[in-house]
Amino acid sequence: MQIKRLVGGILESNGYILYQKNGKGCYIIDPGYNPERFIAFMEENGLEAEGILLTHGHHDHCGAVNKLTDRTGCPVYIHREDEDLARCRTDRYLEDGQVFCVGDEELRVIHTPGHTRGGVCFYAEKSRAAFTGDTVFNVDIGRMDLESGSEQDMADSLKNVVDKWENDVIIYPGHGDPSSMKKVRQVNTEFLEMIGD
Repeated sequence: MQIKRLVGGILESNGYILYQKNGKGCYIIDPGYNPERFIAFMEENGLEAEGILLTHGHHDHCGAVNKLTDRTGCPVYIHREDEDLARCRTDRYLEDGQVFCVGDEELRVIHTPGHTRGGVCFYAEKSRAAFTGDTVFNVDIGRMDLESGSEQDMADSLKNVVDKWENDVIIYPGHGDPSSMKKVRQVNTEFLEMIGD
């Protein structure tokens, strides 16, 4: 699976395009800003968007959705608990355990509330990749003091989901650089405090 990261906005939010090397279909994760950059990359590589997948409903992760859907016509997926947060078009609900196929790669939805009630991660086991939105970053974790955030939910998500990922899994967060789980366990003190290590 190929991963293109596009960074935009004052908060330097990460959006991602997932595709296979010789495939046509792609999925877009968290397009917060600069829809023209997503469109340009897809056109340059002959890609067609099959869907937009949102890790949660904050504007810096979905601000470019409406312009992208105007151009692509693809559906927008979000967890039902975050639909009211998102000020953009949404079409379908994400369900825990749901699978999207990027070529022969399975991308699994994992409900990880904490930053928001409807926060999710997307996990690609074959590629050892996890798209974590604002659940966990390379050196810290997502805020829990915003609307529908919960410290208890975050603790549960980090202990029961994120901490189960092996050291070779690479996280692709909503802000900041990708990191291995090995590195997260070495330097991310907020993560370690939350899981009780």
